[in-house]
Amino acid sequence: MDNCIFCRIIRGEIPSKTVFENEHFKAMLDIGPASRGHVLIMPKEHYSNLFEMPEALAAEVLPLAQKIAAGVQKAFQPAGIKLVQNNGAMAGQSVMHFHLHIIPCYDGTEVGQWNPGSPSGEELDEVLAAIKEALA
Repeated sequence: MDNCIFCRIIRGEIPSKTVFENEHFKAMLDIGPASRGHVLIMPKEHYSNLFEMPEALAAEVLPLAQKIAAGVQKAFQPAGIKLVQNNGAMAGQSVMHFHLHIIPCYDGTEVGQWNPGSPSGEELDEVLAAIKEALA
């Protein structure tokens, strides 16, 4: 879709901090993270939500999330990791392009509905490098 921000990122029109990419998916750092190491996974094709995705493609999401979450765990040792996937505005979906959040949870902090953070570009680069190193 021409006006979808995630489609524009996937097409390279908007820069992103890419953690992982293959022929079907792109995973990138969330620019308004709930916590350090917050990653989004999205299909390269536009599907508004889980219900629009072909079953075979949907079946690839969780194994990819497991791989990336393991990298986040190795890089930052959070106390836990939350996977969040919202479908529709009433469920909290703000960008109508399927995406799955990988959110590290650290001791002493609660990550529920979050207020987006505002890390510097340098901090995002550090987080990106740590996750990529952990995934290697």
